[in-house]
Amino acid sequence: MKNKNGIIALSPLIVFILLYLVTSIIAQDFYKIPISVAFLISGIYAIMSSSHGNLAERIRTFSRGASTENIMLMIWIFMLAGAFANTAKDIGCVDATVNFMLSVLPDNMVLAGLFISTCFISLSIGTSVGAIVALAPIAIGLAQTTGTNLPMMLAIVVGGAFFGDNLSFISDTTVAATSSQGCNMKDKFKTNSYIVFPVAFIILVLYIILGFDINTPQNIPETEFSKILPYLAVFITALLGVNVMIVLTVGLILTAAIGIINGSYDIFGWFTSMGTGLQSMSELIIITMIAGGLFEIVCKNGGIEYIITKITSHIHSKRGAELVIGMMVAAVNICTANNTVAIITVGGIARKISHKYGVDNRKTASILDTFSCCMQGIIPYGAQILTVSNLAKINPIDIMPYLYYPYALGVFALLCIYFKFPASYYKK
Repeated sequence: MKNKNGIIALSPLIVFILLYLVTSIIAQDFYKIPISVAFLISGIYAIMSSSHGNLAERIRTFSRGASTENIMLMIWIFMLAGAFANTAKDIGCVDATVNFMLSVLPDNMVLAGLFISTCFISLSIGTSVGAIVALAPIAIGLAQTTGTNLPMMLAIVVGGAFFGDNLSFISDTTVAATSSQGCNMKDKFKTNSYIVFPVAFIILVLYIILGFDINTPQNIPETEFSKILPYLAVFITALLGVNVMIVLTVGLILTAAIGIINGSYDIFGWFTSMGTGLQSMSELIIITMIAGGLFEIVCKNGGIEYIITKITSHIHSKRGAELVIGMMVAAVNICTANNTVAIITVGGIARKISHKYGVDNRKTASILDTFSCCMQGIIPYGAQILTVSNLAKINPIDIMPYLYYPYALGVFALLCIYFKFPASYYKK
């Protein structure tokens, strides 16, 4: 009976998977059903099938989930990101930045250079979405200029973005992981570095090898450095640890000043460009809100609790406890499509498991952050992949085969648990 109730609680997610993934696979066309429509139908089903309260109360539960602090913050970032990306594009910032990168990077460093840049920016600003917004337009421009596979270029940006999201001191995932386990951010960073840096180095070498066949075009136009300033400002303010919303606002104001000075548009043209950028994010905003409401109902009906109960039923050792914690946060991340929410959801039970089986709290925090970031980096309906695919106007599924960094991070994290690495965290 308990299993039956658990499956019923998770049924809205099952409906979504059947509608979006299974139907698209059968039709051999992932454009057949827009992901927003799949979420809408799943959301309606979630409200109608919920067993808690009357219809009005279920709608209130859905609306509460759709308007949480995290969801609204994401929507603010999406709106600012869309406006900044489009205004920067309209004044030629993307072309200028692409020309600059092509002029300073050797042929075999185009892919590696993009990966390093994204890692650095995401580490500075502490948000994968912010890094993606800043560098996805550049990746798109580089792909068009060099004739490189566009989904692969976008996947490089996604991978680099999660490098910083996983390590940054100001990342929401770092704050959630360390506070839930009661450990120091510096200690968690050190623990994470044993896993993340080897993976990043291997992937960097891979991009250097893959980039050997990429030839930068000849006769590259002279770089207009004034048009690089918005991206440079985003980079510098990020380095200073400024909030991502302020970072994007500074960039947006600079696009207005530069665009008006060089005659790209007047103040009304800037408003129009902003409006176009906001509209480009409309589907993403709708998806985010519907997903938040859907997952709130799943949680209310006991779906998340059911997953956690099932995944923690077979623990026999410290290594088994670590594996269960990793699988638990990954499973909840699949359901919530938000790595911070996943860490917050399972943080308490992860701490209890750690105490019971003697897992170092620094290692637990690292596992929570690493596995959630890894899973968030490969689900096609996560905010990061939706954002980058939305900016490039391609299907999220097209990017998935090229997500080398998240895949490698997940494999290496599992190997670290299996081989008890680093050994210092396994001493009695």
